[in-house]
Amino acid sequence: MIDYFAANLWQLWTLVVVVCLILELTSGDFFILCFSIGALATAVVSAIGVGFYGQLAVFVIASVLSVFFIRPKLAKRLHGRRHERPSNADALMGRVGRVSKAIELGGYGRVAIDGDDWKAVSADGSYVPSGQNVKVVGRESIIITVEKV
Repeated sequence: MIDYFAANLWQLWTLVVVVCLILELTSGDFFILCFSIGALATAVVSAIGVGFYGQLAVFVIASVLSVFFIRPKLAKRLHGRRHERPSNADALMGRVGRVSKAIELGGYGRVAIDGDDWKAVSADGSYVPSGQNVKVVGRESIIITVEKV
């Protein structure tokens, strides 16, 4: 049985390609994809008949080259030229939502933005009735600061 695996290592490398591609779907950072590319190159040279240590060398070299040359281009294409990607809460700045629970005078209320309900406070401390459209102007932890639109 070991002879079979030794003669058909390309099948193992193909399995590594598939597993890495599946794992890449969970991360989305194109890092695991580089190992998939390395395993694909190794599967090709394994099918040609290169020995085990040669296959390991091809895997390492192809994976490292992918990390340095392919991954940055893919990440740039996906994320654009932005260096800073706002987190979920930071992406709320400037968004318009609707008050779902009235913001009390000097107190708190709730604001719905894209299906999410946030604890909110008025920027000037005034009363904001339910149903009023508001704009997010600040954030302190999980409490957003809003003003009437």
